[in-house]
Amino acid sequence: MRAEPGTYALILRNSSATRLHIGALGRIDPEPGYYIYVGSAFGPGGVRARVARHLRRTKACHWHIDYLSGLCSPIAVWYSHGGERLEHEWAQALCDMSAMSAVKGFGCTDCRCHSHLFQTPTTPDVARFSAAATGRIEVWSCPDAAEDASSHEHRN
Repeated sequence: MRAEPGTYALILRNSSATRLHIGALGRIDPEPGYYIYVGSAFGPGGVRARVARHLRRTKACHWHIDYLSGLCSPIAVWYSHGGERLEHEWAQALCDMSAMSAVKGFGCTDCRCHSHLFQTPTTPDVARFSAAATGRIEVWSCPDAAEDASSHEHRN
């Protein structure tokens, strides 16, 4: 993952049912399972800096995802470097996939998307997502996850 602009999907695992109060969004009750948060990073440090911020345990809660990321275990990041904002297309691709439940209004207060956060009870499949999404999808597995930490590439 490079310090360049792009789009990313943060894959998180939640192990227990809980209740969160997320700013103006209000209360959500995250169920156990996997969560996929879609975002973009076009500021200084690009995707690498934004993802590093999301993965920090101690941080000010600025975005909706900041409240959830402290609760969940990071599993992986799917990302694509480039100047095109793909987050809305990626959110739509996830919305259209079976077994994905959108968390209404999460992470999308600045756009018309239904959600930028999706929940699934099963391990998210990057190959399936890559087939539905725009751009070349790369994978970074989080070092603390019990998965291989090597990078993979999926092309569309």
